[in-house]
Amino acid sequence: MPAPARVPHCLTSLPLRGSSAVSGGLLTWTMLRGPTWVRLLPDVYLHRDAHRDDDHRMWCDAVALRLPPGAALAGRSAAWLLGVDLLARGDPVTVLLPNAARLRPHPRLSIVRSPLPGADRGEFAGLPVTTPLRTAFDLGRQGARAEALVAVDALLRRRVVELPALRAYAADRPGWPGTSLLREVLALAEPSSESPMETRLRLLLLDAGLGPLTAQHKMRHGGRFLARVDLAWPALRIAVEYDGDHHRERTQFRRDVARLNALRFAGWIVLRFTADDVLRHPDATVALVCQAVAERRTPAPPR
Repeated sequence: MPAPARVPHCLTSLPLRGSSAVSGGLLTWTMLRGPTWVRLLPDVYLHRDAHRDDDHRMWCDAVALRLPPGAALAGRSAAWLLGVDLLARGDPVTVLLPNAARLRPHPRLSIVRSPLPGADRGEFAGLPVTTPLRTAFDLGRQGARAEALVAVDALLRRRVVELPALRAYAADRPGWPGTSLLREVLALAEPSSESPMETRLRLLLLDAGLGPLTAQHKMRHGGRFLARVDLAWPALRIAVEYDGDHHRERTQFRRDVARLNALRFAGWIVLRFTADDVLRHPDATVALVCQAVAERRTPAPPR
């Protein structure tokens, strides 16, 4: 049995252009066609030990090797590189191409054509990416309204962009596609929203006519801090919270019980909802909140 090919250590962790490695005398085409290497894209290879098919960073590195001049990683891929994960499993790499640029289609690519001035291009760890402002601008005017708001809220939450700067950036580009959606998203954006599901829950309640409401409201009773809740109508003493999976942990569950008892003692109605409530039973969720609001707005009968 032949001994496995010796591979230079510098080639074992990142994607590479096959033609460059061969012309540089580091590898041969025979080696690249063997079992040691995985072909990711045309002329782009990766050592099999570094291959992780669901590793978005790996795919970003690979795609960047094929980008024509003036192009950049964009959209959810740019957000991910900036530390904001909006990706679903297996999502392709989003690439923004100037109108004159060319790039061969591939299942791992989502190609968007749009003007891309140099001021809208930046760099992350050597990769060309859209700037934070351009990334937020693009995500806020694409796709469904809820997903656009989730993306903008997430970027604001991580302080990748600031809301006044994003509004000014959008105001300077009034004729771009999707700007009517972006204006609506910016009117609804909430930098203090702590999770995508919290954003979706807030939007569900606002669309039901249950606004205005306060996000991340700090509750006090008798001058003492009690809790911070996701959403609230302070005047009515009604709080709404989204419970993610971490609330199922025993320690967190005990804290939640103590916190809920303290809020009830202070006269608050606290309604808690899960992803299933928001995504699969939105009408029932809205009905429960409406009922609580109606109860608080109805004067108590005289005794």
